[in-house]
Amino acid sequence: MSHRSGQYSEYAQHHPHDHGRPFVRRTHSHPQAATIAPSQSGYTIVHAGKQVRFGPVVFWIVVGTVTLLGMWSAATATYFAFRDDVLTRLIARQAEMQYAYEDRIADLRAKVDRTTSRQLLDQEQFDQKLEQIMRRQTALESRATALGTVPDVTGSIRPPSRGAIAPEANPAAPKPSPISDTVIFVAPPDREARLESRAPTRAAPPQNQFAKIQGVDNILLRLQTSLDQVENRQMAALNSYEDGMESRVRRMRGVIGDLGLDMAQLEAATPRMPMGGPFVPVKLAPDAGPFERQLYRINITRAQMERLNRTLALVPYRKPVVGEVEFTSGFGIRSDPFLGRPAMHTGLDFRAQTGDPVRATANGKVVSSGWSGGYGRMVEIDHGNGLSTRYGHLSEINVKVGDTVKIGQVIGEVGSTGRSTGPHLHYETRIDGEAVDPQKFLRAGVRLSSG
Repeated sequence: MSHRSGQYSEYAQHHPHDHGRPFVRRTHSHPQAATIAPSQSGYTIVHAGKQVRFGPVVFWIVVGTVTLLGMWSAATATYFAFRDDVLTRLIARQAEMQYAYEDRIADLRAKVDRTTSRQLLDQEQFDQKLEQIMRRQTALESRATALGTVPDVTGSIRPPSRGAIAPEANPAAPKPSPISDTVIFVAPPDREARLESRAPTRAAPPQNQFAKIQGVDNILLRLQTSLDQVENRQMAALNSYEDGMESRVRRMRGVIGDLGLDMAQLEAATPRMPMGGPFVPVKLAPDAGPFERQLYRINITRAQMERLNRTLALVPYRKPVVGEVEFTSGFGIRSDPFLGRPAMHTGLDFRAQTGDPVRATANGKVVSSGWSGGYGRMVEIDHGNGLSTRYGHLSEINVKVGDTVKIGQVIGEVGSTGRSTGPHLHYETRIDGEAVDPQKFLRAGVRLSSG
């Protein structure tokens, strides 16, 4: 107690103005511990007999700094205490974000691969469709060539025209013949150029890519439609040819039957054309389509029609004079123009003018040419198989015995020679030497040509 009271009295002597204030100090067991005492001008730190004075502002700054440092130390200690947990969470978060980015990149790569695969697939499908269209166009062109060699019912051959354009390409142009329909279109660039042109479009918007695909599909669809129309017209033309040929063959056979002629005898009497070659049987491919089968039938019918045409070329069913037919006297019993008594008229009298051409009504050979009693100047033509024709009252004769004449060849001129009352043509048709009504043959010819 004496030691403490001595210190107080010493402090009171040096600081008389603090007399009566409570003395505050911090004591430690160590004899050199510092003490802090408030004063009127601030705070005084006493340590080992030394005094250091601080103003209130400085003192509180120091106190505040110490406090902040303590708090910072506490926070740092807390951070380091929990930093493992924080780092773990941060690493987990970063890993999660990385995985998310990797998944996103993988999805984008998958989409790019799918898009590329789809483009390649579309390209392959386009190439296949285009190749199919090209093959189909080639087939249609070959069909058009085959149709161009098919004669119509009159026997003429229609040559196929070149460079025909599909109606869709030129709507203002007249429609071409079905046998010459051809689709012309510009072929696309080669595969490499198309792939190079498509490469920059991988990143294009899906709408644009879809529009391009639709545009290509529309072009292919229009080409397919055009080819369908050409094929339909070709099939229609082929059906028309087949129907026409079959109808004509039926009429030819009907004419021969109506005239009471023997088809076998007519064919035997038909002179053979100079032709030959090895016999090659006609074969139809097992995989032939409808067009090829129909064309095969048409060729068979055409061969039959050609044979019938050669046979009918020996049948006198045509008119001997050109122009409208006007009979002045028919076949059968009539009043004789000179005697006025009933008489048999063995032919037809055609009204005509002197000098009008007289034509052969069928192929044959001249067996008589010259003056022949009441016929006057007369020409007789043997057509074979017992058929013959006579042309009387001619003013001029242009053929001689032994000449071979063709259908429509001028054999003389109309006149009024022999037993005649005026210029006209006396025309007879005979079978095995017997006169028959020529109108029977003429009517058969009209029926045959009308079809």
